[in-house]
Amino acid sequence: MPVKDRGGRGGTGTARRSAATGRSPGPRGSQSSGIGQLRRAYEQARSAWDRPLTAYYLIVGSAFLIIVLGLVMVYSASMIKALELSEPGTYFFRKQLFAAALGGGLMFVATRMPVKLHRAFAYPLLAGTIFLMVLVQVPGIGRSVNGNQNWISLGGPFMLQPSEFGKLALILWGADLLARKQDKKLLTQWKHMLVPLVPGTFVLLGLIMLGGDMGTAIILTAILFGLLWLAGAPTRMFATVLGVAAFLAFVLIKTSPNRMGRLACIGATDPGPNDQCWQAVHGIYALASGGWFGSGLGASVEKWGQLPEPHTDFIFAVTGEELGLAGTLSVLALFAALGYAGIRVAGRTEDPFVRYAAGGVITWILVQTVINVGAVLGLLPIAGVPLPLFSYGGSALLPTMFAVGLLIAFARSDPAARTALALRRPGVRWKSMRRRVKKRPSGER
Repeated sequence: MPVKDRGGRGGTGTARRSAATGRSPGPRGSQSSGIGQLRRAYEQARSAWDRPLTAYYLIVGSAFLIIVLGLVMVYSASMIKALELSEPGTYFFRKQLFAAALGGGLMFVATRMPVKLHRAFAYPLLAGTIFLMVLVQVPGIGRSVNGNQNWISLGGPFMLQPSEFGKLALILWGADLLARKQDKKLLTQWKHMLVPLVPGTFVLLGLIMLGGDMGTAIILTAILFGLLWLAGAPTRMFATVLGVAAFLAFVLIKTSPNRMGRLACIGATDPGPNDQCWQAVHGIYALASGGWFGSGLGASVEKWGQLPEPHTDFIFAVTGEELGLAGTLSVLALFAALGYAGIRVAGRTEDPFVRYAAGGVITWILVQTVINVGAVLGLLPIAGVPLPLFSYGGSALLPTMFAVGLLIAFARSDPAARTALALRRPGVRWKSMRRRVKKRPSGER
């Protein structure tokens, strides 16, 4: 006799449900259902990731969060330094906040400028930057900070470092130059690929090295290599240019005791003789004492005179001490998101200028991030470069925020992104719905 279920019919309820759904009972059905849910979730995430505005939102969101978190950490890291200088605790924070507000205006202008205007702006920016970098070497005008003659006093506490604007000038000028030559199909000849891009870069590098700032020179060299790689330079040309750059770097390092000392501090675990590795070692101490989640915002010990430059070159170490491994990984994740979005913009565009300019900006930001973080971790020599968008310094923040505005403008200029943004404007959907209503038959409600 078949066993009746609660409904009084033969067979079990489980068998009836399995027959109705077409699925076999037991763990195998639940397992296949779980795999199906994961597959649908993956497809939905992939579909959302491939939307036209993904790069746009990643650039805006990651840059905004880096700047805001950087302002918080500048305030925390610079408070003791400001008190040592007999200034209010918010002294450096207020200057950085003013620079961020000014940079926000530059970023907005950059997002609204058409691509043609960006290309026209490249040549005046390059000429003005070279002029200011020449003025830096004029006695009475240029100022020396930490042994580097790279500053111009603007009066009062405000100073300008023209070499920071040289990075932006090289990107825009180089992108426009290579785009023009690509349109004329000249990049297949190595002479047109190198001239005048390489000699123009050497002019900027020479003016920077006159002031002794090798860190900025390394960033400009990386930008040059990035532009050549995007232009399709052959491996032999890369090897030649890289060999020349490596030889010049070896000569500059070998002839400078200061640079040799920085090179010797890679991986140091104690300050060494005459405390030459003091900064590198205390940067490691700050990171090590932070643990998983840090000692708390404002609770850093190393910033109390132990760690030189806690709010500029070594702000990442203070971040690790106060916010822990979770905080430092969050900062690195934001830079990774910004880098991915910039690479996506450069890879999906059909405009050669946009591709070269976006690739140059991402090369600049990512290489500078690697150099700064690598120095704090003791994996690279201390090059004296700030963490982009994060460290204290208006001269570094202003051109970097303008460069981020470039990326936003390029992300918005994509045809699919323009259409998606237009559909998000108020009233557009309502008008489209009204047009659909008019096309309906008269008898339909």
